[in-house]
Amino acid sequence: MEQEIMQTTATEKIQVLVDNIEKVIQGKKQKIELVITTLLAGGHILMEDNPGTGKTVLARTLAGSIAGSGSTALFKRIQFTPDLLPMDLLGSHIFDDNKKDFIFKKGPLFCNVLLADEINRASPKVQSALLECMAENQITIGDTTYPLEKLFFTIATQNPIEMEGTYPLPCAQLDRFYMKISLGYANKNAEKFIFKNYKTINTQLDEVQTVLSLQEVLQLQNAVDEVYVHDEIINSVSNILEATRTNLDIQLGASTRSGIAFIKCLKAYALVKNRTFVIEDDVNALCHEVLHHRLEFKNKDAKENALAAICNSELNRLAQLNIQKA
Repeated sequence: MEQEIMQTTATEKIQVLVDNIEKVIQGKKQKIELVITTLLAGGHILMEDNPGTGKTVLARTLAGSIAGSGSTALFKRIQFTPDLLPMDLLGSHIFDDNKKDFIFKKGPLFCNVLLADEINRASPKVQSALLECMAENQITIGDTTYPLEKLFFTIATQNPIEMEGTYPLPCAQLDRFYMKISLGYANKNAEKFIFKNYKTINTQLDEVQTVLSLQEVLQLQNAVDEVYVHDEIINSVSNILEATRTNLDIQLGASTRSGIAFIKCLKAYALVKNRTFVIEDDVNALCHEVLHHRLEFKNKDAKENALAAICNSELNRLAQLNIQKA
């Protein structure tokens, strides 16, 4: 009974968050759920899309929906450019005339929700500055390690790599993103609604209602740990990862880190979908978003088909087992 009450509470809180974001982001409920799934899984998300599709607005709306120590969660936006330096992200030591000593001035990475805008326009040197904070939730400057906020969520955007002035993200960086999604253009009806009501929508963005506290988001992240995953689901994740490493069309397979991210996202997605257990449909729903960006393929055809074939094969195996929840 206690678990059912907790599940109902978690479902209500998640739905309130989804509804609040949908007041600003029209016609993108599935994408919003994937972003919230990544947040509850304790990871970071990469959105690759053309400019003007609402990526920045989504990040601002999410941050505004969460109450922090002030009125909202601490939100920072970094516009990545070729001349950006690591200290522009991490912070630097400056001389304090009063103390007659150098003090550390924190950079924008010390926040709750980070929008790394057009992340692939910065140099590889700057990309490396993000590796520690995204994997270990801390930043090391010299001999001192600074912990980040308990809730630290990165929403990074990138332009398609074919665009001028972009750098491909290194594999180590890509592996730290739990998911990569494309927000996409709004459908025709949603777009017409936006055109008619853009002024109202802009007002709603500036006056986003905070619906969850930071503590409640952390509680939801803890609730994810209680979601049940059948051993055969775990076996399937392991089988999919192994298949990516032995497939002749894939040059670089999925890492162990990606498997952990996969399991955590499956559990978070089940909670978002109002379940206390993971089902095989969740594997199908998240396989591409969690794994595809981590892999290196030999050619374009392989990039489009190899992972889908691996996932479908494993889903067929699961279907024959007729797994029941605990």
